[in-house]
Amino acid sequence: MAKDRSERLDRLLSRLGYGSRTDVPAWIRQGLISVAGVPARSASQKVVAANVLIDGQAMDHPDGLTLIYHKPLGAVCSHREDGRLIYDDFPERWACRKPALSSVGRLDKETSGLLIVTDDGQLNHRITSPKHHISRTYAVTLDSPLSGNEAGMFASGSLLLKDDDKPCLPAELSVIDDTHASLVLHEGRYHQVRRMFAAVGNHVTALTRSHIGALSLEETGLAPGEHISITPDELFKRITGKA
Repeated sequence: MAKDRSERLDRLLSRLGYGSRTDVPAWIRQGLISVAGVPARSASQKVVAANVLIDGQAMDHPDGLTLIYHKPLGAVCSHREDGRLIYDDFPERWACRKPALSSVGRLDKETSGLLIVTDDGQLNHRITSPKHHISRTYAVTLDSPLSGNEAGMFASGSLLLKDDDKPCLPAELSVIDDTHASLVLHEGRYHQVRRMFAAVGNHVTALTRSHIGALSLEETGLAPGEHISITPDELFKRITGKA
């Protein structure tokens, strides 16, 4: 929604997760809401988000919410599964925002690292669309020593994974030592890193996404479970290296 676009006060507060539309009249009677420095008159009055204060505080992220997040091990990229969810690391109110927050792609429960979470569908598409050629880089720990031919196989564009009908796009493997490597992917198949190493007879024991495009987890300084907000335009510049 445009920053200067007006909407009903009760709709705005509901959309940003502050409460239901039926809560707003009571808050107005209690004098908790002001608009441009004046006590709110009614739940139906048209307002601009930047002018609204709740109990003297501005609303957070009224024009959209995009996060850089360090997903920890054990957290699930879902709104409706049992156990720890990535959304548990965010303010509870954000779970009620409309449009809803969602992760840009997914990391499985046993994978940690860099993840983008946003309510901006256009940004989500820009990052995931193959036409933008945004790579993902993973730090991989393996159960068995590398044999030495994996880099060539992954780069060949001919590696066919079990149950897939098309080979993987060429990927770049950089060997760190016998059981540690960095792998750059240019597509996002289900459990792709684990399946690629399984296809060459190895097993991934630890996996972290270290980069999305040019954006690195290390440069964010985020500990597991932490997040920072960023504008969609600034994020896309950092991912594409055009900042």
